[in-house]
Amino acid sequence: MSGKTYKYRKKGDGRFVQLPEWVQATEAWATLPPGPRALYIELKRRYNGGNNGEIFLSHRDAAIALHVHRNTVGPWFKALESRGFIHLTRAPHLGPSGIGRASTWALAEARTKEGGKASMAFKKWRIPA
Repeated sequence: MSGKTYKYRKKGDGRFVQLPEWVQATEAWATLPPGPRALYIELKRRYNGGNNGEIFLSHRDAAIALHVHRNTVGPWFKALESRGFIHLTRAPHLGPSGIGRASTWALAEARTKEGGKASMAFKKWRIPA
């Protein structure tokens, strides 16, 4: 037989972001505006399957990735937090040398890095009456 060997230099399809249907079927997702949805997808892009609770995304980096002003993404983070899609694991602060450290986030639908159970808080969210 001649020709190339099986899977010779095969690259695959690359990375992708999975957004399960059961997440989209929740009331919290259905009523979420487009801006916070885009931010959530950007946070999921940075999730690699083992870094939940250590997902690093500053307001400035989020604004650059989503092509909006940096003051626009602050309320989007708050909207995702209030609906239970994400939660803050480490608040922003100045490091020992005076250099700022951005927030780190955890997705509510995935297990934490330490093996903690996923909170799924967004499933319980309802429209305020």
